[in-house]
Amino acid sequence: MFGWKRQKITSSSIRQSKRRDHEVALFPGAGGRNEMAQPIAVTKPVRRAAEPAEALTDYSTQELYREILSRLGEDPQRDGLLSTPKRVEKAMGFLTKGYDENPTEILRGALFDVDYDEMVIVKDIEMYSLCEHHMLPFFGRVHVAYIPNGKVIGLSKIPRLVEVFARRLQVQERMTRQIADAIQEAIEPQGVGVVIEARHLCMMMRGIEKQGSSTVTSAMVGCFRQKETRTEFLSLVRQPGSGAL
Repeated sequence: MFGWKRQKITSSSIRQSKRRDHEVALFPGAGGRNEMAQPIAVTKPVRRAAEPAEALTDYSTQELYREILSRLGEDPQRDGLLSTPKRVEKAMGFLTKGYDENPTEILRGALFDVDYDEMVIVKDIEMYSLCEHHMLPFFGRVHVAYIPNGKVIGLSKIPRLVEVFARRLQVQERMTRQIADAIQEAIEPQGVGVVIEARHLCMMMRGIEKQGSSTVTSAMVGCFRQKETRTEFLSLVRQPGSGAL
């Protein structure tokens, strides 16, 4: 009577209808063809970051170490551990004392005008440091060379410089570069070369547990980037040390 046409129901139209109903259920508001579907917002409790007043700044270092002992399952009150927090605090102060030392001041405290332009090498410098990733020791030897440009460094200052950077939380690659850059900045020589050979307890006593591995890093500045100079430096480093003197 009104001219309406009855829509033919097919299996395809039923599937399309079910798909639309499913989309509307998952994304309310998605019923319209041009309306963007919006995901349902799910509210989860968010853990607040500790406020400064809630931080650990009110506790002494020894109290923090005592808490660590407790969390490890130990009894901080037993005889062997009573003084451990105090000992660890003192030990960590020594092992990280490099933060309070200025490498430039150390080097410039012993500079001398000398007419010498050949290579100066101080090798087999013992080094002990702490890996910043696991705070476990890595240790080895450091070899430092430079070619003066009118000034030389007092020989004892080079091991002192190594000590400054080793007594920090470190990675070997960065420490190698820091030693070279400090010498270059202090006396502006023709070039600097640094090689560090070290063994890392973080991969010896944990993790991959490879006991025979060692890590070698180098930093070459100025003329030490030239093949001839670099080769001379590395060949002298490989020669036997004090035992051959």
